[in-house]
Amino acid sequence: MKAFDSYHIRNLAVVAHGGAGKTSLTEALLFCAGATKRLGKVDEGNTVTDYFPEEIKRKVTIHTVPASFEWNNHKLNVLDTPGYSDFVGDVIAALRVVEGLVFVVSAVAGVEVQTEVIWEMADERRLPIVAFINKMDRENANFFNVLANMRERLSRDIVPVHIPIGEAGDFCGTIDLLTGKALIYEPGSGSKPVETSIPNDYAEQVSQYQEQLAEAAAESDDDLLEKYLEGERLSPDELALGLHKGVAQGKVVPVFCGSALNNIGIGALLQSIIDLLPPPISSPEEAKSIAEKPLGALTFKTLSDPYVGRLTFFKVIEGVMRSDSLVLNSNKQTEEKVGQILVMQGKNQFPVDLLGPGDIGAVAKLQATSTGETLTSKGNQRVFEGIDFPEPNLAIAIKPKTKGDEDKLSNALAKLLEEDNTLKVEKNLETKETLLLGMGEMHLDITLERLQRKFGVEVTQSSPKVPYRETIRIPVKRVEGKHKKQTGGHGQYGHVFIDVEPLADQEFAFEETIFGGAVPKQYIPAVEKGIREALNEGILAGYPVTNIKVTLVDGSYHPVDSSEMAFKIAAALALRKALEQAKPVLLEPIANVEIRVPEQFMGDIIGDLNSKRGRILGMEPDGKMQLIRAQVPMAEMYRYAIDLKAITQGRGQFHMEFGQYEEAPSNVAEKVIEEARKAKQG
Repeated sequence: MKAFDSYHIRNLAVVAHGGAGKTSLTEALLFCAGATKRLGKVDEGNTVTDYFPEEIKRKVTIHTVPASFEWNNHKLNVLDTPGYSDFVGDVIAALRVVEGLVFVVSAVAGVEVQTEVIWEMADERRLPIVAFINKMDRENANFFNVLANMRERLSRDIVPVHIPIGEAGDFCGTIDLLTGKALIYEPGSGSKPVETSIPNDYAEQVSQYQEQLAEAAAESDDDLLEKYLEGERLSPDELALGLHKGVAQGKVVPVFCGSALNNIGIGALLQSIIDLLPPPISSPEEAKSIAEKPLGALTFKTLSDPYVGRLTFFKVIEGVMRSDSLVLNSNKQTEEKVGQILVMQGKNQFPVDLLGPGDIGAVAKLQATSTGETLTSKGNQRVFEGIDFPEPNLAIAIKPKTKGDEDKLSNALAKLLEEDNTLKVEKNLETKETLLLGMGEMHLDITLERLQRKFGVEVTQSSPKVPYRETIRIPVKRVEGKHKKQTGGHGQYGHVFIDVEPLADQEFAFEETIFGGAVPKQYIPAVEKGIREALNEGILAGYPVTNIKVTLVDGSYHPVDSSEMAFKIAAALALRKALEQAKPVLLEPIANVEIRVPEQFMGDIIGDLNSKRGRILGMEPDGKMQLIRAQVPMAEMYRYAIDLKAITQGRGQFHMEFGQYEEAPSNVAEKVIEEARKAKQG
């Protein structure tokens, strides 16, 4: 591929709710532009951008993948993004590096959850949008219902530029409202329609939508508005100018329609991408000036490619990225060797010597660079705004099926974490579990599949254990612990008396009030150590004991047989006796939870939290959403990501962190203690 100046580049993400046809549309754009020789199909597993085994198997997009191609003296860097909420991190990364979006909406399903979620993201970044109502040839397709649905549920002035001729089985073309021409697609004609006059029975409808188009175009430009208000008709060029300005200002969303699967309406959309979506840099003069600056590039995706290994995708913001050069990772202050720069079209790679500002490419085998970091020329310390990925909040406990595979699993997880910023691994030292956290069930399932397929590591999974604690309710005095053993020669002798009492504001405190050397000073640290170790396993269910004060008050020793070990054992025996007498109770961890949901789901969410033994602390508006603050037992929250998705149809979000420990209700405690007893027995 040849080098393009920034003014002739278009960076766009194709976005939608899963199943609307993003990948099929990307495939049709490539085919229509002549970049591919055949029109691949998701169902056949032969599309350019869904090429990973897990994507082909499930027929869903999992990774954002660039498909770069040339058309009409422009270069288009199209990012095909995932449509399911489990993989929204890749959408967020894509939105960070594009100047425009093509929103795909199904002519059958209309606006769906992820349509709204991603549309709001676009509004936050003020990204220009072009919409494409896809699947016009499907049964139950209805362009005008979907258009009304979009206007009702989405922001901006949503205006058709093309309307369909026929729907479902009768769909055969579109009417271009700018030119006033009908574009008829004859069977087998591919992407080249026959241009003809508008059918008579569409005249009234065309007039109505042309008026809406003229109004939207006029409102984006003062001169056009004045002309429009004076009753003058706007020319097609003036309509196109007003539309261009309205899209750039984030006010107007032009709507096109067609069938990606049958390559109908794609040529018009392709031209609209060039005409309506902005370049990375707004003028040739500015582009030249920015190209002369020191290099500054942002990485937005890391992938493990089966052919070249680790691939890092980047966008050049300033200056020029050159093959075979040294750059600086300014986040980590680490030098990186850039080898061959690649322009990607799915898994197909095109080597280039350089990429200028605004362009998107990839480089293999960077050693230290992660997603969201800045690459600069040496001496340039600039760091660009990174990418704010969502926190994963669905956890499973995993361990290798084969003993001895712990290191293999650890190395494999480290490589997956490099690629996926919405995946997290935690070691819970209390429960001795490895926790894998992801964005949802599909995300975690695919991660486990990849562990097996790519790294040969099979794991067993389970729900994470709840890190319960134990404590005491009442103080007890002078509890004895004696360890006396005669084995021939030196024996073992340790003897202590301890007081224990509840401690509200501290996990553990140890004191001694020994008088007259009843326990020699050299053995007192061993007493404390024995107590600390014994606290690791309570007497109810084997959980650590907390919020307790222990005082060593008396004891005795033997001048020959006493030892540190003997006093350590005696102290542990005394503590276990004391715990039995001090009315031990089970404590459960309580989480502080913040939940953001649309208002219509508030009642259901609060009802669900109540069923989970939650306490509602407060509610307040948060932009278009409502924020609920609550405290909920952590045992009830491990699957909350799934519950929240089901209740809110995927629109809810939540954040959770540990709050405090509280006494578990008797029914909960009894169940936990019984399970611990059974586990101990075998």
